[in-house]
Amino acid sequence: MIFRARQFQFDLSQRVLVMGVVNVTPDSFSDGGKYENPASALGRALELIEEGADILDIGAVSTRPGAVEVSVEEEGRRLFPVLEKILKAVKVPVSIDTTSAEISREALQMGAHIINDVSGLQREPNVAGEVARLDAGLIVMHRRGTAQTMQHFAQYQDVVSEVKAELLESLNIARRSGIDDSSIVVDPGIGFSKTAAQNLEILNRLSEFSDLRLPVMVGISRKSFIGHTLHREITERKIGSIAGCVLAVREGARLVRVHDVGETRDAVDMTLAILKHGNQQQQGD
Repeated sequence: MIFRARQFQFDLSQRVLVMGVVNVTPDSFSDGGKYENPASALGRALELIEEGADILDIGAVSTRPGAVEVSVEEEGRRLFPVLEKILKAVKVPVSIDTTSAEISREALQMGAHIINDVSGLQREPNVAGEVARLDAGLIVMHRRGTAQTMQHFAQYQDVVSEVKAELLESLNIARRSGIDDSSIVVDPGIGFSKTAAQNLEILNRLSEFSDLRLPVMVGISRKSFIGHTLHREITERKIGSIAGCVLAVREGARLVRVHDVGETRDAVDMTLAILKHGNQQQQGD
C-alpha cells in the first residue's frame, strides 16, 4: 500500500509512519502555548525528527472538545510564520491540521505536503480542490459537528459501521475533486464525537476499516479516553497512548499521530517486525 504526498512516496507495507505533533496554539489540550513562537516550534519540530518522526503535523487551531473557534486570519497569523521557518529547515513532509480551504491553499503554495482535515471535508469541501490542484496528500478524519458541538453527536447504533459510512461520504468528495486514492489516508477520529467506550470499540474493530481500501491513521495520543480508562492526568498518559498505538498497528493502522515520537517509534517498529515475522512463518508453512 502506497501513500503519496507531492514529491514524497511511502511504502506502507514496509513501515508504519509516525506523525509528530507541533501545536502552535495557546489552548491545545496537551501542550497549548509551548510552541507558539516560531523559534520554539522549529526547535520542537527538529526534536521530533531526531526522535524518528516521518511527518510533522502543524496545527494552529485547537480541535479539542469545547475549543473556541478562531478566524481564518488568526489561524494564518499563528501558522504561516511557523510553517515558513519549518519548511526551510526540514526534509520530511509537513502536514497542516486545518479545515479551511483558504489556509490549505496558502499553506500548500508555501510548500506544505499534506492537509489533515479533521472535519473530513464536511466543513469546507473546497479543501479537496486545493489538495488536488497541487497533488498533495489528504487525511480525512471522521467528526460530527464542530469542536464545540461534537460530543453532543456521540450517538450510534453501530459506531464502526456508521463511522465507515460517513468516511465514505468524505472520500466521495475527495475523489470527485480529482484526488487519487494513493494520496488519501482515513482516520476514524478517536476522541471526536465519540464516548470513551466508543473509542475503545473502534480500536478493537479497527481492522474493519480495511474495507475502505485505504491506509488508516489513528490519533490517540494523550486523549481523554485514556485518562478516563486509566485514571491518569494528561502528563501521565504516555504508556496508555503507546499501548493504543501498538494495538492499532496490530489491527492494521499504518500511520499514528503522536506527541511522544521516540518511544512510539520503537514500539510500532517492534510491533511491525513481529507481525512480519509471523506472516513469513505462515507463508513458510
